[in-house]
Amino acid sequence: MYPKDVTKVVQDAVLGGEMQAKDVAERLGKPYSTLLRELNPFDMRAKLGVETFMDILRVTRDPRPLAFMAKQMGYRLVPENTSSERPVKIFRPGVGL
Repeated sequence: MYPKDVTKVVQDAVLGGEMQAKDVAERLGKPYSTLLRELNPFDMRAKLGVETFMDILRVTRDPRPLAFMAKQMGYRLVPENTSSERPVKIFRPGVGL
């Protein structure tokens, strides 16, 4: 297992982000308690789905969870441009240069 779980990184993005967690839940169309349960890395019966993960990235506009995943896989996350939508380009070190 990695030193930090991806669910914990997403939890940190939601709970410690610029937007209140209750607002994130509302924008996702989820009850606040359901979102918190899905983000609890210690609740082995609750899971964070990939669609919810992507929605969280879009709503929070926080690339840290995606950057964490990329790093764990040997990639680095690099912004493609500086537009307000913050698209990112993923590079594999030493490949395609």
